[in-house]
Amino acid sequence: MDEAHILETLLDLAGEAGMKVRTSGRAKLGEDLPPVASGVCRVRGEVWVVLAASDAVPVQIETLAVALRQHAAELLENRHLPPAVRAHLEPQGD
Repeated sequence: MDEAHILETLLDLAGEAGMKVRTSGRAKLGEDLPPVASGVCRVRGEVWVVLAASDAVPVQIETLAVALRQHAAELLENRHLPPAVRAHLEPQGD
């Protein structure tokens, strides 16, 4: 399974878990600020995942995997997933 399919599967899982996933542009937020980076946060009780367009696909995969491990473990627990996807979702000492 290639990285694009892994990313797509993780995006589907995040949607099922009720996470808000947004992709940011490549621009900086301001001259003195670094470019946007992928990350996970909670906004008014909802889990949001921001995927920076400037981040490589493996970084986006890991960002989604962290969000799912931390905020949707029950959804993943008894679910059949391809081994390539499951490997990213196994606990990694978050």
